[in-house]
Amino acid sequence: MAIRDDLVVLLSKATLLEPTEVALMISVPPDTKMGDFAFPCFKLGKNPKLAAEDLKGKLVLPDSFLRTEVMGPYLNFFVNSSFLAQHTISQILTKGAFYGRGNARKKMLIEYCGPNTNKPLHLGHLRNMSLGNAMVHLLAFQGNDVHPVNIINDRGVHICQSMYAYSQWGNNLEPTKKGDHYVGDFYVLFAKAMKENPDLKDEAQKLLVQWEEGNADVRALWKKMNAWVLSGFASTYKRFGVSFEKEYFESEYYMHGRDIALKGLADGVFEKDEKGGIVAPLEKFNIPSKVILRSDGTSIYITQDMYLALKRYEDYHFETLCYVVASEQNLHFQQLFAIMKLLKKPFADKLHHLTYGLVNLPTGRMKSREGTVVDADDLMDEVSNLAFIEVEKHSPDLSVEEKRRRAEFIAIGAIRFFLIRTDPVKEIIFNPEDSMNFEGETGPYLQYTHARASSIIRKARAHIASTSGWETSRVKYNTLSSESEKRIVSLLARFGEAVDDSATHYRPHVLCRYLLDLAQAFNGFYHSEQVISDDQETMNTRVELVLAVTQVLSNGLGCLGIHAPDEM
Repeated sequence: MAIRDDLVVLLSKATLLEPTEVALMISVPPDTKMGDFAFPCFKLGKNPKLAAEDLKGKLVLPDSFLRTEVMGPYLNFFVNSSFLAQHTISQILTKGAFYGRGNARKKMLIEYCGPNTNKPLHLGHLRNMSLGNAMVHLLAFQGNDVHPVNIINDRGVHICQSMYAYSQWGNNLEPTKKGDHYVGDFYVLFAKAMKENPDLKDEAQKLLVQWEEGNADVRALWKKMNAWVLSGFASTYKRFGVSFEKEYFESEYYMHGRDIALKGLADGVFEKDEKGGIVAPLEKFNIPSKVILRSDGTSIYITQDMYLALKRYEDYHFETLCYVVASEQNLHFQQLFAIMKLLKKPFADKLHHLTYGLVNLPTGRMKSREGTVVDADDLMDEVSNLAFIEVEKHSPDLSVEEKRRRAEFIAIGAIRFFLIRTDPVKEIIFNPEDSMNFEGETGPYLQYTHARASSIIRKARAHIASTSGWETSRVKYNTLSSESEKRIVSLLARFGEAVDDSATHYRPHVLCRYLLDLAQAFNGFYHSEQVISDDQETMNTRVELVLAVTQVLSNGLGCLGIHAPDEM
């Protein structure tokens, strides 16, 4: 990052372009043989190749660069590899867990998960939680003050469907399994029964009316079943490694948005439609207008979300509120954000929707009502069992307890990485076996690479300790001259850029790709170069390189909420 910053200053002075513009123009060539940085010269003259030649003649290169070359319309810069190695590795070893950290200072809210209390968390929630939690870690690593929050959808007709099924067929029994799974069974049971008797839909609706009227028996049943589900959620969150600073419950807020709608109507911001509903006119934003309060005075989701946006601003005075919600709700959030602008709320331009595609199974799309959803707990069990088999294969002498411990962090890392390694906007197909491939582009592959690097360091330290008179301070960075070593150094130097891109643009898959590239480069180095040897300077220098790789892998995995093990 520092060398790139130096280049920005150098080019800005020579071209008279603004530093911010220069920074955006600089790119990294696809092949290191073409240089480490490329600067396009289209803006410097009618003939960009001649402009590049002219720019080359003007520049006095600092020690961090060896030379420049004109390549078509680009002026390409070749970094002094010895200088880069010394600068980068010393920075990593000095800053440690803070290497790559940014200096942003925003107060940010990340809303993610958003479950309904009529069924357990499922595979779709796991992608949501993986993305949301990764963004919490990334943005915090960038220096932001990050607050994770959750919205619990604990009221509505779907909740009442589970309640009705339990009231009819549950025999008032306590859960015979994890609470959210127990309640979810009744939701599926209701859906199956409704196929035989469509009138059951009306029964659930009546239950909802009774709930809204405050019927004591209905409310008592609702509280009891919600408590079962929320307890189940809590254990799933803990196992998957996520937590929330505050949880907002729909049942506590769904009525408050009504006042905002009525005031907006009185102020002339909103209008009534022909049926008497209150509508937010959104044509000037090039999106459909939205009913925000029905003609009978009842609320819908956006009514609640209008109030919750205001409530969160009152609670936190955030500078950014990011909603992590599936792409099915893209229009909803476009309309919500536009309504906040109509209302001239101070946070209207501080709202962001991190949209993501659905997660499907190899057999097709999941459907909660049909019971074809993959529950989060079941999936974690399945992947953990697959990981246990791998741990047993590689480390048969470990205790069963230790095998299970390792299998669990491998499994959670495998699921998380698989669900965020792809651009969020794309739909993905989740296959448990693919996520566990130790040789593929997976979380376990990264964890194993970190463990391998840690093992090399332990062996090197043991070798040094057993060698009489060994001087550990002698390092010569110019010995890092092989292509594999220079590739690693180049990647290490760009860690901060990968983190910044991932955090600033809500694209954790960028960091995933970076970590895979670093791991692949390191494993190539591992197979081609010898670290532990009797050549003191070469060994010391390569040990520092391995230490740097270990640190950056640890920092990067930490930014994704994935454990970086020293042993596997």
